[in-house]
Amino acid sequence: MPDDPHQHAPYAPLGVPRQRLLFGGVYGTVLASSLASALDQDTGQPDPRYDALWILVAALTAAAAHGYAHTIAHWTAGGQRPTVETLRSMLDEWPLVAAVAPTLVALLGASAGWWSESGGVGVVLLVNTATLFGWGLWAARAAGQNWAPSCRVGIVDVVIGLVIVGANALTH
Repeated sequence: MPDDPHQHAPYAPLGVPRQRLLFGGVYGTVLASSLASALDQDTGQPDPRYDALWILVAALTAAAAHGYAHTIAHWTAGGQRPTVETLRSMLDEWPLVAAVAPTLVALLGASAGWWSESGGVGVVLLVNTATLFGWGLWAARAAGQNWAPSCRVGIVDVVIGLVIVGANALTH
């Protein structure tokens, strides 16, 4: 695709453009935190396996939708149609799905009896907020920023996580 913004993007591990990796990491982490917090609020019997399943389904669906939207946004009137390139673009969204892995592990740990469902959500929010700092720091460093500005970007990402933590606390 000649107008693909990722055509000349620096690549991260596994051949994914760094921009996609960072987007997927932050978006997937925020998505997982928000859903874990929301699913913990139901009034029924706690079921962290159910919560983990729906977080995975949401991540897969969001990744597929983003990859598909990315592809169709670059179509031209006489250009490409949904083909292998569309599927490839959808599969390139794996960082979004991978970013929910810590959340799934924490919730499945709750299912295994390591802690309660609420305890698992607490672990999720703590780990994911720290992870957001890492994503912000890495993004800024990859963009050539020095350590101090990079830490500020990480702190802004942490604020996103703290908004979710605060909303979770207010709803209990």
